[in-house]
Amino acid sequence: MTTAILCTVLLGLLLFGLGLGVSLTRGSTNTTFGYTPDPTDRLYKMIRAHGNTSEYAPMLAVLMLLIGSRNPALWILWVMGIATLSRYLLVAGLLLSPTLDKPHPLRFAGALGTYLCGVALCVAVFLTR
Repeated sequence: MTTAILCTVLLGLLLFGLGLGVSLTRGSTNTTFGYTPDPTDRLYKMIRAHGNTSEYAPMLAVLMLLIGSRNPALWILWVMGIATLSRYLLVAGLLLSPTLDKPHPLRFAGALGTYLCGVALCVAVFLTR
């Protein structure tokens, strides 16, 4: 259960950290509502990173905690860690990219890792019953 809890905490810190980042960026740019859909704009990137994280992190956390409570195999614990790392890679790819109009290797790796690990965790729910 320790791995599941650690990964869930890291996903929570990522989500709330990005939320704070959006708020601070709004304050520094005097943007209280909305955003400019400019793929090079810092606020737009922050909002996309936060929005994408809020779409995937909660379900990953639920799967991890459910599986973690069932004494999972070692490979499943590795999948939890890789899924968490994938979320951080995706966010780094979004925030470090000069523009969101073009692919970024970290963003690609993070998205691919999220999908593969997410599916693996769904399968693991059935394997750990």
